[in-house]
Amino acid sequence: MFSKYDKSVQYEESLPSPTLDGENVIWSAKPKKSAFIINSILGMMPIAILWLAIDLTFILQININDSEFFFLILFFAFHLFPVWIWIGNIVTANTKWKNTKYYVTDRRIIIQTGIVGASYQTIYYKNIKNINLKIGLIDKMLGVGDVYIDTGDVRHTRNGVHSVFYSLLDVEKPYDIYPKIQKIVMDIQTDIEFPNAYRSAENKGYNTVYKGE
Repeated sequence: MFSKYDKSVQYEESLPSPTLDGENVIWSAKPKKSAFIINSILGMMPIAILWLAIDLTFILQININDSEFFFLILFFAFHLFPVWIWIGNIVTANTKWKNTKYYVTDRRIIIQTGIVGASYQTIYYKNIKNINLKIGLIDKMLGVGDVYIDTGDVRHTRNGVHSVFYSLLDVEKPYDIYPKIQKIVMDIQTDIEFPNAYRSAENKGYNTVYKGE
């Protein structure tokens, strides 16, 4: 599952994005397809259905004449925006899944996503503050979990300041993956903070190769 790194070990697949010098993939995975698509459908479903029910109730109770028809069409086209987002999530769920992949390397964590093309989020180990695991009811039934990575980044909006979390969604065997990612982060952060030979006979500084367990 997680490769030990030395010259005799066959490394995982190469990264699709430009790599750093000497960078190797320790672990890579896609979200579980069934869980990813189901969660895409269920994510906004309660809000979308409630929103649609309210708008339909309002539409059925009003009398529409010809002069108001075009205005009402435009109004509800915009007012039903949450419903369109939900439908869009359903329609694009399979394409998003195809373009989604997670990479844990000996230098960074990369989250690949996208609909038309692919985009990449890079999290360097030195910036990681905390890693959390969340397993909801549906996730538990499907054998997946969500790993959230906190780097302390924030987003400023009109409603205030909000924390930004990077997420590895619908990962299979989450109870195995979660502690292993934690260990890699702790090991490499320790090498960054204490690049010396005191911790072990093999460690001669941060430029040594990460060997895992």
